[in-house]
Amino acid sequence: MPLLKNGAIVDDRWRRLADDDPASDGDAAIVSLARWRADRALAGRAGPLGLALRNSEPVRPLAGELHRFALIALEFPKFTDGRAYSQARLLRERLGFAGELRATGQVLPDQLLHMRRCGFDAFEIAKDAPLETWKRALESFSVFYQPAADGRVPINSLRRVLGSRA
Repeated sequence: MPLLKNGAIVDDRWRRLADDDPASDGDAAIVSLARWRADRALAGRAGPLGLALRNSEPVRPLAGELHRFALIALEFPKFTDGRAYSQARLLRERLGFAGELRATGQVLPDQLLHMRRCGFDAFEIAKDAPLETWKRALESFSVFYQPAADGRVPINSLRRVLGSRA
């Protein structure tokens, strides 16, 4: 699947490993939570390590291990299942995860801006949607009322700042 980052399609250097695939040193590899739990030797490998989480897997128990991962991929198995939004906010806002947060599965342009607001910064997108559709989705709103994980200042805070300058 194409990977969208910073409003552009980029090459994906990460390889998703099945639970029985050998992990070679040096490659950027994404493993499942089950594989991570079964093979902690992965922490000592030379290449960057990513973790793929199903939206039914809790993130809080990973708090002490998040520094080991350069990427966490969160799954949207159906566009109507939004549990990965909550996982993303927990990872960014409460657990302080600073690596790449990738949305996988049913990623739709209509949901892209909200995904970004929740802390996602990379998106596996469908091959058939034109890049302009995705860019428009990210630019559909310029100001927001709610604070969120993307760091954009809410409009009420901007009003206070602008009002104090007048």
